Amino acid sequence: MSTFLLCSTPVHGHVMPVLGIGRALVQRGHRVVLLTGSRFEKQARDAGLEFRALQGIADFDDRDADTYLPDRNRYRGIARAQYDIKSIFVATIPDQFASVQAALINVVPDAILVDGAFAGVTPLLFGSAPRPPIVGVGVTPLSQSSADVAPFGMGLAPLPGAVGRLRNRFLGWLANRVFFRETHALAKRILAELGVVSIPGSIMDVSRSFDRFLQLTPAELEYPRRDLGASTRFVGPVPSTPGATAVPEWWPELDGTRPVVHVTQGTIDNVDLSRLIGPTVEALGSHRADAPLVVVTLGGRGRESLAPLGTLPPNVRVADYLPYDKLLPLCDVVVTNGGFGGVLQALRAGVPVVVAGDTEDKPEVAARVAWAGVGVDLRTGRPDAAAVASAVNRVLTEKSFRSRAAELSEAIGRLDTIDLIEGELKALVRGS
Repeated sequence: MSTFLLCSTPVHGHVMPVLGIGRALVQRGHRVVLLTGSRFEKQARDAGLEFRALQGIADFDDRDADTYLPDRNRYRGIARAQYDIKSIFVATIPDQFASVQAALINVVPDAILVDGAFAGVTPLLFGSAPRPPIVGVGVTPLSQSSADVAPFGMGLAPLPGAVGRLRNRFLGWLANRVFFRETHALAKRILAELGVVSIPGSIMDVSRSFDRFLQLTPAELEYPRRDLGASTRFVGPVPSTPGATAVPEWWPELDGTRPVVHVTQGTIDNVDLSRLIGPTVEALGSHRADAPLVVVTLGGRGRESLAPLGTLPPNVRVADYLPYDKLLPLCDVVVTNGGFGGVLQALRAGVPVVVAGDTEDKPEVAARVAWAGVGVDLRTGRPDAAAVASAVNRVLTEKSFRSRAAELSEAIGRLDTIDLIEGELKALVRGS
């Protein structure tokens, strides 16, 4: 069996898929070491992995944005996105790289697997020193640039024909030379200090340079690209671990006698429940006996976080956490702020979604949901109740959404994600 070093940016949505891969590889007899933020140590060890913590500013706690994004509230729109990318993914490169170098000496891995945004391996990818094979996994929608798609982050679906390619070329120039110019300049300076003279394209588009890049989605949920990188494979989402969370006393009410709408703001972007949970409860709350059951999960915030919403309508049910493997097959619609992992879990269960997200990669998730026909993109992170009500009603009444979600579920079911990932790793180890 082999020894694998897994590296992840210490953000929940990045770590969880990598940790899931690591858990499965350990169960198949491999030695697996996870390098990420120290807050994930217990979860890694509980899953049977060895653990190494990142060094310096690369080791931050994503639950406390004020400690690693202290000036975030000074920015809006593109400026805020640039600040976030610089702070989380670029400025941390030196400490990530130093952590990887130390792990290479202490662990001596046969191969390295990293989340696709972990830029600390960039000096290895473009350096001349001997190294083990490096595999990237796409834990967000595919950010790979192409003549056929708009730049990542703009939340724009493909536009066919010459007009679309012209649009994409112009927006690409605008993104590289205007919107993210400072980000590219900072990355270039940092990499130069680490001995990387040049890289093809920008730091935000290194997926083509991995020995393999394994996108954790089915191809049916990603925009087609005629110039897709030769090393890119679509392997589907990492299967979730069956939930150990106990079901609440109201669980028998989810018996199919009336529609079930689940609403969540995930486990990180859930400080202000008025962004999505509040409007959803307002939109769907009812005293009618045949009204949909609205199932709210709070992601660990506790019932007190609902106090600003006032008295809850009688058709609303609340829990801190619920076992998704049991809940999602009982749902008719999922209303979400666009966490990629949660959307993929819903589609695995064949459940259409309504997405309201405007931070991180969420606009890209929402745009793909609409493009694939598996749900509605509300094109905002703070919708009003009327918009939520209209979107949920569309998804409940227009059969195409459920039909397309079922097709995506079948596409996911055809992919044995862990087998595909292990196979790629083994092939690269043999080849090296």
